[in-house]
Amino acid sequence: MPSRSPLQLVGVGAVIAILSAGGGWLQHLREDRYPAPPAEEDSLDITSGPVLKHLTAGYNAVAADLYWIRAIQYYGGTKLAVASNALATSPAASSTDYRLLYPLLDLTTTLDPNFNIAYRFGEIFLAEPSPGGAGRPDLAIALLEKGLRSRPDKWEYMQDIGFVHYWYRHDYKTAAEWFDKAALTPGAPWFLKSLAAVTLAQGGDRRSSRVMWEAIRQSADNDWLRRDADRRLVQLRAFDQIDELQSAVDRVAAATGARPADWKAVIRSQGWPGVPVDPRGTPYELTPDGVVRMSSSSPLWPLPAEPQHLANRPLS
Repeated sequence: MPSRSPLQLVGVGAVIAILSAGGGWLQHLREDRYPAPPAEEDSLDITSGPVLKHLTAGYNAVAADLYWIRAIQYYGGTKLAVASNALATSPAASSTDYRLLYPLLDLTTTLDPNFNIAYRFGEIFLAEPSPGGAGRPDLAIALLEKGLRSRPDKWEYMQDIGFVHYWYRHDYKTAAEWFDKAALTPGAPWFLKSLAAVTLAQGGDRRSSRVMWEAIRQSADNDWLRRDADRRLVQLRAFDQIDELQSAVDRVAAATGARPADWKAVIRSQGWPGVPVDPRGTPYELTPDGVVRMSSSSPLWPLPAEPQHLANRPLS
């Protein structure tokens, strides 16, 4: 997070007072003229970045910190709520649960256009499918493009846009174009020079996904991004394990003429010491119809939707 001077920090109280007074005055006028609508748990009194920037003139950086903290709190609270209720099973409904996330990030980066962490964390929060995020890769890209308008030299934002196109949109051609653009930026690391070619050659292949997450980890400028990349790499190991386990289950089904409904027959047939576990030590589940899946109690759950390999499909 950008460092703030002591003078700026002293201004926090003034900023809060301005925001509270401005919001209270507008609320008073509205209630005088219009009936009060039903209260919502989450709302923003001020949604215009330029207006907020004017109200907090002289303390924009401090106000940006406040809105960034609110964005993190909102994201964390919403993620927990979505994961624990039925909305997590409805993409159409759950996509609205994070409705204030982009406005909060937009306000934060309008107040401080160089707020690097807000762009790089924010794009993950926005792009990640429910329940882990808003499921809005379009807004993630919009946020990063906004960052590039302020910092056209930030190859990290170009790399991240390519990452969103690759992992969440499965648009390998556009992803490769952004990686190539990032590679041409002065100061960009060496690995970007090959990432575009790998994406075009193996788009959707699990090996190229590993290359991409390794690149993200190497370019991470904070521990959170590094930990997230590490987690993704472990999830890719879990995909490999699930493929191997599913092959074993399929072999048992072919030999017995029936799909095993639990692990007992598979363990006995393969000579395993017990129920197989994922890289974090949580046992894998075997559904009654013989499908191997990760347990929802695993720290690695939910697994992301894997990009599908291009096979022989031409890029267009």
